[in-house]
Amino acid sequence: MDIGRRTIITALGAAAALGAGNGAAAAAPRSAASRALARLLPRHCDQVTFRTVPARDGADAFRVAGTAGRIVVEGTTPAVQLTGVHHYLRSAAHAHFSWNGEQTGLPRLLPGLRTPLVKSANVAHRFVFNDTNDGYTGPCNSWDYWEHELDVLALHGYNEVLVYLGADTVYHRTFQEFGYGDAELRAWIPGPAHQPWWLLQNMSGFGGPVSQQLLDRRLRLARRIVGRVRELGMTPVLPGYFGTVPPGFADRNTGAHVVPQGDWSGFARPDWLDPRTAVFARVAEAFYRIQSALLGDSDMYKVDLLHEGGDPGDVPVGEAAKAVEKALRTAHPGAVWNVLGWQTNPRRDIIDAVDKSKMFIVDGLSDRFPTVTDREADWAGTPYAFGSIWNFGGHTTMGANTPDWTALYEQWRTRKGSALSGIALMPEGSDNNPAAFALFSDLPWSDGPVSLTAWFEQWSAERYGAPDRHAAAAWDILRRTAYGTTRQDSWSEAPDGLFGARPSLTARNGASWSPDSLRYDTAEFARALPELLAVPAALKHSSAYRYDLLDVTRQTVSHHSRALLPQIKAAYDRAGLAAFRELTTEWFEWMGLLEETVATDRRFLLGRWIADARAWGADSAEKDRLAHDAVSLLTVWGDRAAADDGGLRDYANREWAGLVGGLYTLRWKTYFQELDTALAESRAPRDIDWYTIEDGWVRNHPPYPTEPSGDIVRIARRVVSAGRR
Repeated sequence: MDIGRRTIITALGAAAALGAGNGAAAAAPRSAASRALARLLPRHCDQVTFRTVPARDGADAFRVAGTAGRIVVEGTTPAVQLTGVHHYLRSAAHAHFSWNGEQTGLPRLLPGLRTPLVKSANVAHRFVFNDTNDGYTGPCNSWDYWEHELDVLALHGYNEVLVYLGADTVYHRTFQEFGYGDAELRAWIPGPAHQPWWLLQNMSGFGGPVSQQLLDRRLRLARRIVGRVRELGMTPVLPGYFGTVPPGFADRNTGAHVVPQGDWSGFARPDWLDPRTAVFARVAEAFYRIQSALLGDSDMYKVDLLHEGGDPGDVPVGEAAKAVEKALRTAHPGAVWNVLGWQTNPRRDIIDAVDKSKMFIVDGLSDRFPTVTDREADWAGTPYAFGSIWNFGGHTTMGANTPDWTALYEQWRTRKGSALSGIALMPEGSDNNPAAFALFSDLPWSDGPVSLTAWFEQWSAERYGAPDRHAAAAWDILRRTAYGTTRQDSWSEAPDGLFGARPSLTARNGASWSPDSLRYDTAEFARALPELLAVPAALKHSSAYRYDLLDVTRQTVSHHSRALLPQIKAAYDRAGLAAFRELTTEWFEWMGLLEETVATDRRFLLGRWIADARAWGADSAEKDRLAHDAVSLLTVWGDRAAADDGGLRDYANREWAGLVGGLYTLRWKTYFQELDTALAESRAPRDIDWYTIEDGWVRNHPPYPTEPSGDIVRIARRVVSAGRR
């Protein structure tokens, strides 16, 4: 089937199709959707009956109807049925789930519907997760996390889930058939936090070696994840094979032609095996055979050939692409080749060489550059997804280019000859920006253009449980500021704060590749915080409200770093020691408030991140190694060459308790103390070896709390008061 030419039925057609199922026997009470709802709403799940009905013309659709306490949901898959439930809860009960808080304060009986709620998907593909997700979101998450995450993704309408977990075992077993021993392969495989970049052929080894027990445990979790994805009627998108090999491969395998790949951001890249060779075909056969035995088959495989500067050497790229495609088709006839649209990838010579109807590009630049206007021309009509990467490195900043989403998605989808056949939700780190998550997820289920004003007003009601003027005012402010940016400045993420930047009086961002200036009016943004605090007490009980209050408080505090640093520089430049000391004292007061703010939620605790990593170790040495792997990713990222020369240090900076009060405070105190002493002694400040300080902290930091503390409402009030001084 040509995935770019699937016919999507209209909502009217879906209503007719699904309504025909009303007389069918009720689905078994323990269907996949029913089990998921029991996990999510145990007190109300028995009031919902699920029925599976066939799709028409390839379109997913749902229909929700019923009276109070007797709701019937029909849908094409368990995941689509759950999407229907969620739309019903949001519109009829002002309730909702997210990956950041939920509002589930429901009446005893679920409300009935006067008219059925009917929706169909306007695209076939709803893809989720960036290749980097496992690193930046949580390399050591447990099944409890993943079970809830997958339920939430189903509620939001996704049907294709990228799953990298378990690939380490596939590679480990594959290359034992090609002359490598167990120990050397486990040393080649990076620690869990850095594995995504190894799978993208960017680096290897860092954070390792991995133990056999760790490989086995990660495989068991991967099997549960892909099993649940399939149970919910979604597709697990698995990594395909495109030529990454361990060192010395040609020396051990006659006939192999290996192309060195040079460096990536200070790391040595793994070698690339020429896909035209018979040896490549044998490796690919082993890879897919072992992968299928461990994780089952899929209809879609992620294959990023020559990612981020990969060097083809003397290998014709088109011929290489044909060979990679042949290996995939041999193992999985009819499977779709999934590839990330990023930088110059996929190269045109790749696209022109393969069956474009069996390729699906998830575009990471749809809302990034204003020069991206015609993907049909760029990619020769290859089916693609409208995608968003609203954060890089898992930054904690709120914001997204939502005006671009609502305008461009509908425009690109409906124009003549459109090849747009999906959406791709791909922040580098997920579990943040719940409003962006909900809005982007709604695009495939919307009938025509989305009004941002109306959407955010409705969001404020479903987020907290009822319409309220203060909640609506807060979210309207956020709509016009953090969520009102566009791609005209060639950015898709909000600027990170400077409290997490490596110290400099001229610092303009924390991460090397993040915006170097503000993208909206921060004074206007700050007005949202008192509005959130004015929400009635009855609407403040949900975890959704507490998360949002923390997030707006955090970002309000973070903005002060950009206002204060130029003042500190001005005081230093004019040798005003008294003013310098007064302003740097204020700087640390705001950092202290930031630490208090983020300490109120477990998801913002460095101690939790470390504890999760250590929990996967079998002994103290492995626990330490896993903790170092996880913490280094958030800070130095790698060794000195990667951190300094490669520019990766602080790429994954985030405003978390432990990072703010730990490393970030240590760095700024060290810096300001040196500047203070230099002013007092009328001399130039001495150079500081930042990597030595950072790496030393990563390896020898104190323990940090794993449970939250403090009252976010009281802290938010203090922030409002402090901002008025």
